[in-house]
Amino acid sequence: MSVFISGGAGFVGSSLARRYREKYPTRRIVAFDNLRRRGSELNLRTFKDLDIEFVHGDIRAANDFSEVQGEFDLFIDAAAEPSAHAGADSSPHYVLDTNLVGTLNSLEFARKRCGNMIFLSTSRVYSVPAQRAIPLLEEPTRLSIDTAATLPEGLSENGISETFDTAQFRSIYGATKLASELFVQEYCAMYNLRALINRCGVIAGPGQWGKVDQGVYTLWVAAHYFGQQLSYTGFGGTGKQVRDLMHPYDLFALLEAQVPLIEQHAGSVFNAGGGLPGSTSLLEYTALCEEVTGQKIDIGSVSETRQLDVPYYVTDSAKTTHTFGWHPQKTPRTIVDDIYAWLAKNHDLVSTVFT
Repeated sequence: MSVFISGGAGFVGSSLARRYREKYPTRRIVAFDNLRRRGSELNLRTFKDLDIEFVHGDIRAANDFSEVQGEFDLFIDAAAEPSAHAGADSSPHYVLDTNLVGTLNSLEFARKRCGNMIFLSTSRVYSVPAQRAIPLLEEPTRLSIDTAATLPEGLSENGISETFDTAQFRSIYGATKLASELFVQEYCAMYNLRALINRCGVIAGPGQWGKVDQGVYTLWVAAHYFGQQLSYTGFGGTGKQVRDLMHPYDLFALLEAQVPLIEQHAGSVFNAGGGLPGSTSLLEYTALCEEVTGQKIDIGSVSETRQLDVPYYVTDSAKTTHTFGWHPQKTPRTIVDDIYAWLAKNHDLVSTVFT
């Protein structure tokens, strides 16, 4: 089976490409990327060593897809402008072009030259006001859902499911991904495209060139490793806001379970995340970083909450588990272990990006 991965030199795309090569030594794998994200160019040597084809192209440019030779059994759409804050303090044109025009170009390529497609969407399609309204309790190290309160549709003690509110504002980024989901579903209905949609929570692991606005969990480990300063930002600056983390290898395991069933579930939406067992507050994550790296650093406090920040997001993947029998295996601790091992193994290389 041949695999085409857009955003293939990015964190998620390159992680999936490497995992495919590890499991399938003879498959054709093509990584398609514009190399805009810092550090993405550092994956090219690995691609060469692993016999992963690289095509330098931009999903915003339909003609760039013509540089790709042949047909593919599977198209994994991992290309996006991934920051939830994209366009908040500057022009939204790049995120709109990439996440809307790019999706349409990708769908055209998929329907003409690919047998199956998996579109990687995001938990950021869920409404910010609805997430801000989640009844929460403050515990010593984290926030948690107040299960004694009346909970809205799509919310349970296990987190946010696919039926949670998407009707209110969510961010320019989230809006483009939600619109892209609709286009995927239209292509499934009108052109019989075999595609499904995964709404991914936070994906974290080795190989990510993290920044404050995207990839903060890798950045957090790197800051401890290199002895840099961080800040808890928003919601009183206590670091008690919560996210669940999913390792890219757990995402790969999900894709493996989904591929044989894509036609049966074409156009369907599935949550994908670490779930409650894979959740952590920044305060708890700091403790893990200190334990693994042996370093304790200064962490400041910024109480002001940005417009698009949410205090609590945990993925309820019950539908995904029921449909595909998938269970994420990596915990926040093992994710920190993997990131630390990657930093230590590639110290000189990663220091050029993180310091």
